[in-house]
Amino acid sequence: MEYAVIFLPLIGSIIGYLGRSFTKYFSEIVTSFFVICSAISSIIIFWRGINNDYYGNYIIFEWISSGNFIANWSINIDPLSSIMLVVVTFVSALVHIYSIGYMSHDPHKPRFMSYLSLFTFSMLALVVSDNFLQLFFGWEGVGLCSYLLIGFWYKKESANNAAIKAFIVNRVGDFGLAIGIFLIFFYFGTINFDEVFQLAPEFLEKKFIFFGIESSLITLICLFLFIGAMGKSAQILLHTWLPDAMEGPTPVSALIHAATMVTAGVFLVVRCSPLFEYSQTALNLVAIVGMLTAIFAASVALVQNDIKKIIAYSTCSQLGYMFFATGIGAYHVAMFHLFTHAFFKALLFLGSGSVIHAFKNEQDIRKMGGVMKKLPFTYIFMLIGTLALTGFPFLSGFYSKDAIIEFAYLSNSVLGNYAVTVGIFTAFLTSIYSWRLFFKTFHGPYNNKTISINETHESPIVMLIPLFLLSIGAILAGYIFKETLIGHQSNDFWLSSIFFLNEIKHDNIPTWFLLTTPIIVVISIPLSFYYFISNPKVLESFKKTNEPLYNFLLNKWYIDELYDFIFVKPAKKIGFFFWKKGDLGTIDRFGPDGISKLVKNISNKAGRFQTGFIYDYAFIMLIGLSILLTYLILN
Repeated sequence: MEYAVIFLPLIGSIIGYLGRSFTKYFSEIVTSFFVICSAISSIIIFWRGINNDYYGNYIIFEWISSGNFIANWSINIDPLSSIMLVVVTFVSALVHIYSIGYMSHDPHKPRFMSYLSLFTFSMLALVVSDNFLQLFFGWEGVGLCSYLLIGFWYKKESANNAAIKAFIVNRVGDFGLAIGIFLIFFYFGTINFDEVFQLAPEFLEKKFIFFGIESSLITLICLFLFIGAMGKSAQILLHTWLPDAMEGPTPVSALIHAATMVTAGVFLVVRCSPLFEYSQTALNLVAIVGMLTAIFAASVALVQNDIKKIIAYSTCSQLGYMFFATGIGAYHVAMFHLFTHAFFKALLFLGSGSVIHAFKNEQDIRKMGGVMKKLPFTYIFMLIGTLALTGFPFLSGFYSKDAIIEFAYLSNSVLGNYAVTVGIFTAFLTSIYSWRLFFKTFHGPYNNKTISINETHESPIVMLIPLFLLSIGAILAGYIFKETLIGHQSNDFWLSSIFFLNEIKHDNIPTWFLLTTPIIVVISIPLSFYYFISNPKVLESFKKTNEPLYNFLLNKWYIDELYDFIFVKPAKKIGFFFWKKGDLGTIDRFGPDGISKLVKNISNKAGRFQTGFIYDYAFIMLIGLSILLTYLILN
């Protein structure tokens, strides 16, 4: 069964791609079937693990052996990987089904479905790894597949640019991860998780000089690992690729943002908790970056108008929650939020795809509105997703997001207090931009001048079924699994897959504190309806009087412009210089191209003597004879 979970998506990808010419529906049926089977197997493994401690490490083969360096290809099933298996395969299966309807008119759908399955396999290889090298293989595989999927509509320049941007920005993070792995192997002599984590206490006193600064070896390793996590999970400074990734088809957005690629960074930090727990400096940095990302992304989402980009920034913000949860040592709470987030975020992305489908690829929420009755099922599913995202009482997001804020409160640290403030304020912003998206999409007047309201229509059943299943998870997942994942039963579930030096106990929280966030969330609903639907002139007036602030948020804190000024333009100028002076001016001029050009010119000039007249040849022979005689006389 373990083998089936991992390799069925790969087999489906290969068969689907090679058999794309058999019948029109062959690829989508094969790829979807194999991923569904993988999802069922994952759920069985997860359920058996909860009840019977069904875990183990299955070595498939010895992958690399060179001297002391040994790396196996393994399937490591433990509580942490089992919950990731469920999230990845379940969401991926529903995305495959959804894509059958969403991509029905695309002539390249077989290739698309094959890429989706390959993406799923790469992520599964990552989460079941028992060593850093296999993790890195899956890590890079996910990055490659994301490039292929984001740039799937390669004839669009914007899609190509987005794919390249995602690839390059992630390489920055991947470089940090690679250095972290090199340091681990150099000092620990192994890359296997269990061996590295067991040896970690022995290196607590080991110091390392890095750029003239003395640092703990464990801290330095954790910082490099976290740089890798920042790139994959789109944390501030390495986040710029994520909104642009919306250029890909909507199912890609759901898969990347809900369950797979962006959660890899969180998974890495939690997996490496036996290292991070020995470095308070690294944990503090993780928490600070997470807080900054949460509030940054939420503030930017307030003013965006692209329906998918709003949800993308929401993903970025929620990942910030997960990271500052790990930074305060609440790794299990971060994983709980990752688990619940997968359901409602996939629901929102696929729901937005249903809206875009109804509006014939229109994504600007300012050109929507008034379609509540035209899209009744999509409306209900988007409502559930919005409620869950905002943390409305008793839905999934309520249990996980509030738990992060509560654990930050219980940490009794200065950083924890900042995290509480940021968490509550970000929850308020999340609620505001979420309801803005919902109300402007479905309520108010119909604002699209290109498409008649009668042309909008509900999505086909094959697209609605995944929305229905995800909505169940968005409603119930938090309530059903809260005791298992973060409650009194959590230690029995997580076992040794998460390491705590000082575990935070979830008790003695004041009632007023427990009620604060839910009250703010509930109050934001009528507040949002009033300002966005009933009386939008108030916000328009505010926007005009605070135009610098509005432009600051609209331009995403000008981070893209700053990167363009510091890195992109200088890199282009340097590249142009070397191309003009080096490639064309030197290599092409004096290299093979230059020599060939010189030979060609000489040949052309010499060819002029080939006239066909005897007297011309006789004259040339005379000149040659004269040169020869002159040489002999002089010597």
